[in-house]
Amino acid sequence: MKKVLISTFDLEVGGVERSLLSLLNHFDYESYEVDLMLYKQQGDFLQQLSHKPTLLEEVPEYATFRQTISDTLKQRYFHIGLARLMAKSMASYAGRKKRLEEPGYYQMQLMWKLSLPYLPDLGRTYDVAISYLWPHYFVADKVKAKKKIAWIHTDYSTIDTNTRMDLKMWKNFDHIIAVSEACKTSFIKKYPELSGKVIIMENITSPDLVNTLADHEEAQEMKNDPRTKLLTIARLCHQKGIDNAIKAMKRLRDKGYENVAWYVVGYGGDRGELEKLIRHHGLQDSFYLLGKKTNPYPYLRACDIYVQPSRYEGKAVTVLEAQIMGKPVLITNYATANSQLKHGIDGYITDQGVDGIVQGVEELLSNHTLCNELIKNTKKRSYRNQSEIKTLYQLINQ
Repeated sequence: MKKVLISTFDLEVGGVERSLLSLLNHFDYESYEVDLMLYKQQGDFLQQLSHKPTLLEEVPEYATFRQTISDTLKQRYFHIGLARLMAKSMASYAGRKKRLEEPGYYQMQLMWKLSLPYLPDLGRTYDVAISYLWPHYFVADKVKAKKKIAWIHTDYSTIDTNTRMDLKMWKNFDHIIAVSEACKTSFIKKYPELSGKVIIMENITSPDLVNTLADHEEAQEMKNDPRTKLLTIARLCHQKGIDNAIKAMKRLRDKGYENVAWYVVGYGGDRGELEKLIRHHGLQDSFYLLGKKTNPYPYLRACDIYVQPSRYEGKAVTVLEAQIMGKPVLITNYATANSQLKHGIDGYITDQGVDGIVQGVEELLSNHTLCNELIKNTKKRSYRNQSEIKTLYQLINQ
């Protein structure tokens, strides 16, 4: 029986975390002994974790990456705390110099790179070690394994990182799994020398589980709202474009769409700014931030149209789940959008930005024939793809 390690940050509510739970739920535990390493054992999805993988004991040094710098220093991890302060300072400087649009990715990259000398090795040896979420420095540098695999969940053409710094890390991996063809293409464009290592494995979905969880008695605020309900499920951050959704809702209201409400399920660091934007546009009665929901599926069932207003994505799990629920789906034209759905067939792709979102929403609100066609086509399609895991087994057993 081969020994497999899978590592990630935590099991907070998010699309990547949901995809990991699906992977773990479909693993062949009779053929593989699986250890799960969470840098911090926290998150609402912990209660949904299968008992079949072995959850390794938390390592305090790695848990600091889910704590503030202040708390890290208070716990006397001075070297790690100082490394994080330096990373924050360097990323902030790059941001001020306009070298980076989103310095947060560069800061995280630096945080790991500068902290590596002060992080312990795992002290175990595996046949295969899998790093499920970037940055992949833990598995690359601190784990002994005959074979190493890293996952790509995002569009690498859109994130600001130091390519040269990460290249050495990537070269430690035998295989790199991308969740879509578009993710693979954007990664290879950034790292052409790694093209031979990249293969595609879609996120595993479970339609039966999605539909079962959707029947739970939640989302009463939406179910009781007689208006046409738009829904977005996303982290409250720059990437997901919730600020553009708020501005688009203001435009829609100005155009006379009084019978429309927009709900957002999710949490994140931008909540305060988004709340200010909602108040600024006087949308308190039509744009709602519902916060974190462990089970978002009743909200999907209650909505009329699902909207993903993102600036960039890898392959959004929530879009696929909305299609499973038979909802008309609107997404912005981020770089990987065409790998997510077929425009006018099982979803609608609109231009990026506020104007595009307004145009797309108006089209779906007014064109009932199109909406019904999108719904019909999603209901025809099979979303059962558990066989995708065979791709991983082939890599493990090569």
